[in-house]
This record gives sequence, structure tokens and C-alpha cells, in this order.
Amino acid sequence: MMALTPVGNVVLVVVDIQGGGDPDTHSVGLGYMAGRPERNARAVGLLAAFRDKGVPVVFIQEVHKPSLVDIGRELDGAEGPHCLEGARGTELHPGLDPRPEEYLIRKRRYSAFFGTELDLVLRGYRAETVVLVGGMTDVCIHYTAVDAHQLGYRVRVVTDVVLGSGEELHRAALRAMSRLQAGALVSRSEVADWLAGVPAGAETGR
Repeated sequence: MMALTPVGNVVLVVVDIQGGGDPDTHSVGLGYMAGRPERNARAVGLLAAFRDKGVPVVFIQEVHKPSLVDIGRELDGAEGPHCLEGARGTELHPGLDPRPEEYLIRKRRYSAFFGTELDLVLRGYRAETVVLVGGMTDVCIHYTAVDAHQLGYRVRVVTDVVLGSGEELHRAALRAMSRLQAGALVSRSEVADWLAGVPAGAETGR
């Protein structure tokens, strides 16, 4: 890993940290690697640090109709019906509630870019670097990072604030993303070091 060293404007993208505060809630057929409560708490702290410096934040939430008409091929693998509209487990984790001026983007596929306005929102912020936290490392984080890369963004995945569906899958996904882009993997402490040098209320990179 290396220092954050972002290029241009930075946006924090909080991907699918859901469960409504229920530590036992997870997608049907998929579990989580150990440490989910601790990593969720780190995400809440990191969100506060970004907000304190005026760096934009975008929230992503996977949501499906109970009819599953919008779930596509997501049931072909190990995962059963998940993130159903109205279910407690679909709600965002406490402390990760968007403010009125922040964007909450609901998605129907694993990538936060697929069929959503995320690219449009990031371009509105004139973002060049996206910082990803959330889950799952081997599913939604990985596919979002790939699409961000293909759309020309610099990607920074905060390795101790993402969570995989298993330790081996988590590590494999991190390796794949690091191969995709040099400098893609950063730690929470490296992000904190960068934020410490950002003036409060600054529009980074402009």
C-alpha cells in the first residue's frame, strides 16, 4: 500500500453498508468475514472526517423489489434474494445517513455505476479520484472499482474499511484491484494522513 496521493477532486463513495443496525443481517447465501461491526464503525468515523473537511460523500444502497423483477442474474450464484425494498436489512447502517445535500444512489446491480447516475454525480463534483469503502470487497466493491477504472477515475480502496464475503475472497479481490490500478489500495490511517492536510471546507483539487 502507499499514501492516498489523490489526483484532482476526491469523493468518498460509501458502498452498501446496510443492515439497519442488525449485526446478524446479511445477504441470503452469503456471509461476512469476521470484523463487520468494527469495520462499520470505522466507516462511520471516516464519513465524519470527510464531512469535517468538506470533501463530498456519495452513498450507495442496493435495493430490489420483492417481486425480484429487477434482480437480473444475481440469483445465479451463491446468493439468494437480498436487499428487498422495505426490509430492515436493506436500510443503511446507523450513522451512515445521507444529509439533504448529499446523494443517495439506489442500484439494482452489483456495480454502483451500472444503470445509475453515479458517473453523472461524480462529474458534477469534477471528481478524478474515488475513495471506496463498504462491501462486499469481492462483489460490489470490486465491480464498482472496475467500472470506475474503465470510466477514467483513479480508485482508492480503503482496505480496512471494506469487508468481503470471506477472508480468501476479500484478499483475492484486493489483489485483483491492485493489479488493475497502481496505488489502488490504501489504509484508513493513510486516508487520515491525507485528510489532515486538507483545509476545512476546501474544495479539493479545484
